[in-house]
Amino acid sequence: MTTWGLIGSGKIGSAVARLAVAAGDDVVLSNSRGPETLADLVAEFGPHARAATPVEAAEAGDVVVVTIPLKAYRSVPVEPLVGKVVIDTNNYYAARDDHFPELDDGSTTSSELLQQHLPQSHVVKALNNINFLHLAELARPARSADRSALVIAGDDADAKARVTQLFDRLGYGTLDAGPLHEGRRFQPDTPAYGIPYFAPGADLSKVDAARGIMPPSSPTTAADLTAALAAFPA
Repeated sequence: MTTWGLIGSGKIGSAVARLAVAAGDDVVLSNSRGPETLADLVAEFGPHARAATPVEAAEAGDVVVVTIPLKAYRSVPVEPLVGKVVIDTNNYYAARDDHFPELDDGSTTSSELLQQHLPQSHVVKALNNINFLHLAELARPARSADRSALVIAGDDADAKARVTQLFDRLGYGTLDAGPLHEGRRFQPDTPAYGIPYFAPGADLSKVDAARGIMPPSSPTTAADLTAALAAFPA
């Protein structure tokens, strides 16, 4: 059994937690507003879940998912995450996060910023390019013909292997895109961001991710993701 610490328990965080509990794992949920605000989620998830502060979630997690707005990344506790695998779901949206010149000019990526903030942790970028509704819908048992894949990037091979094992428990295969900097190929406004998980022929004009208005999901293989990553301009 694995204990997942979640720093952030919004749409993606709660979707990950729900899959982890379904797999028989424990989850420790946290957010910026306090454990008492997570009572409904804890009640929904049952005895495998509890609420805590971000520091407590970081301390408790065998693996920790950071799923908060990028502008708050410096609030992620450093010391409790030393030596741990940290899954980063963050995306950079300038309208929400204010401007980061180093992201605007492409000299680094959002996950590399988190890695700099957590120099003794092992950051793996993942779960940032799939909508929370599709993440919940597309999970399948191992060896299912219609099993989907999730793309990851990171600088530590052992950390990526660990995330691959964990995602298998959640119901997904994994595609390794390479070093952490290659996360740029599946960040917002790239061919691999969101669209590979949309049903063919989806009307993109009606998509409103913030309001949960999404096209139907479609199983997405590692080969599908590889093609989307390859479409990123060199």
